[in-house]
Amino acid sequence: MIQGLRRLTVALTLTAGVAGAASAPAEPLTIQGSSTFASGILIPNQSAIEKRSGQSLKIVGVRSDIGLLRLLARQSEFAIISTPLRAAIESVRNGDASLPYKDLIAFPVSRVRVAFAVNPKNPIRKASLAALKQVLSGDLTNWKQLGADEAIRVVYVDGGDGVTLSVAEGLFGTRSFTPADPIRVNFSSQVVKVVEQEPRALGVTQLGLTREHHLPELATDQTIEQELSLVTLGEPSPTQRAVIDAVRQVAAKTTPGQ
Repeated sequence: MIQGLRRLTVALTLTAGVAGAASAPAEPLTIQGSSTFASGILIPNQSAIEKRSGQSLKIVGVRSDIGLLRLLARQSEFAIISTPLRAAIESVRNGDASLPYKDLIAFPVSRVRVAFAVNPKNPIRKASLAALKQVLSGDLTNWKQLGADEAIRVVYVDGGDGVTLSVAEGLFGTRSFTPADPIRVNFSSQVVKVVEQEPRALGVTQLGLTREHHLPELATDQTIEQELSLVTLGEPSPTQRAVIDAVRQVAAKTTPGQ
């Protein structure tokens, strides 16, 4: 009798353990990288993406290059980038050539244009892309050449930021640009804060942040766009594929920066 009760107790304990494990919530999938992508699409639509995919998500908006490095270090399930994958890889390759860059796979989701923000006191409201290319190469240095009378201070994120990479790639086919009087910062949020305070500033930045801070932007005859993509290390698992599909469905109804 006692032995029978012991067996029953063990059986019930094991059953409870299995049931508890089955009911335990799954760990959220981590997505890290581009703040343009995070703030423009993922965070505002997180609930809808989680509902469509059946997955809980942890979203960290930093920079494209940081997200890619964390994915390569297997600290996340996804990177998010706001520039073509080739440019993002080139921005981090010098750090460690042995990392498995060839296993990175990009899944394009959406596109959004870059903004050239100016201080509200600056009277200039339009410029050709050719003129901005001269500014960013250091050949054009004064707002007087565009209709005002101050030295131009170009504010941008140094390093592997998606905006910087997209503009440099679009205008010069390189990873950066060389303005005569630069103000380099670490994150996009800092660009708009400097532009708010510096009357001579030209901020190369996100459209969404420019509008959020109610900054004027230069209208241009052509636009430069950022390509927003999810990135996996190797072929995506079924759960990752569900997230990719959900993000694409939501992004089709979303205009980043609006």
